[in-house]
Amino acid sequence: MIPNVDPDTIVYLNGDYVRIADAKISVLDRGFIFGDGIYDVVPAYLGKPFRMDEHLERLERSLKLIQLQTAFTRQDWEKLVLDMLARVGRGRDCFVYIHVTRGPAKRDHPFPQQSTPTIFCMVAPFERPLEAREKGLTTIGAPDLRWLMCNIKSTSLLGNVLARQQAVEAGVDDVILFRDGFLTEASAANVWVVKNGVLLAPPRNNLILEGIRYRLLEELAASANIPFEARPISEEEVSSADELLISSATKEVLPIVQYNGKAVGDGTPGPIYRALRAGYDERIAQTEGK
Repeated sequence: MIPNVDPDTIVYLNGDYVRIADAKISVLDRGFIFGDGIYDVVPAYLGKPFRMDEHLERLERSLKLIQLQTAFTRQDWEKLVLDMLARVGRGRDCFVYIHVTRGPAKRDHPFPQQSTPTIFCMVAPFERPLEAREKGLTTIGAPDLRWLMCNIKSTSLLGNVLARQQAVEAGVDDVILFRDGFLTEASAANVWVVKNGVLLAPPRNNLILEGIRYRLLEELAASANIPFEARPISEEEVSSADELLISSATKEVLPIVQYNGKAVGDGTPGPIYRALRAGYDERIAQTEGK
């Protein structure tokens, strides 16, 4: 028994729909041995997927970057997401987790000559971060010690795990990471800086995972006439920001009100955050109404 997991939850594994308690993979699966795999998370509101096309595009892009081929087409991925929502997520706020590994093979570092990918999918309930929307988050800064291919949504997440644990041990909500003195992201989310009414984000490159909300917040900023710049952002700029925001599939977009023990701005959610939050909620309402 796994704490806080219903053993009767239905999951998808390699073509079959089974109880999660009955889902089994080989101990030689390369995802288990090496973390050799890709994942993505599609949020759903009232059982309806939110920006599914963008999530599946990123899934396929990451699979291509690690040369992991499956027999799935885009239509197959879409069908899997919708089927899982119909079976498990009907009418619920939830997320669909897709996990693809290179499959079982003799333990050896090079790609195996022959292997069958393991494809796993589950639905988990999603509680929207309503309290944090008004309360805000607390953070600290830390060096980004992860690898140099953060643009790949890899299942190898030890660097992210250690970063998040650092936040837990410091008694804060998350860690803001820096590489060579410049902002990258949080432990599992993108970070945004507001200064003098301008929304800033690190450039899209191999040092960050381009979250689906990266494009979304760009769109929302344009709709709200908020200037946006993607450029390197120094630690000093983060420390002196008027507002700091964080975004991810499960966090949506949230304000950071404390950084390294000091208030961000006046210590409350700021006007740029509130404008983007309103636009985000409108997009969710449009999804729910479809």
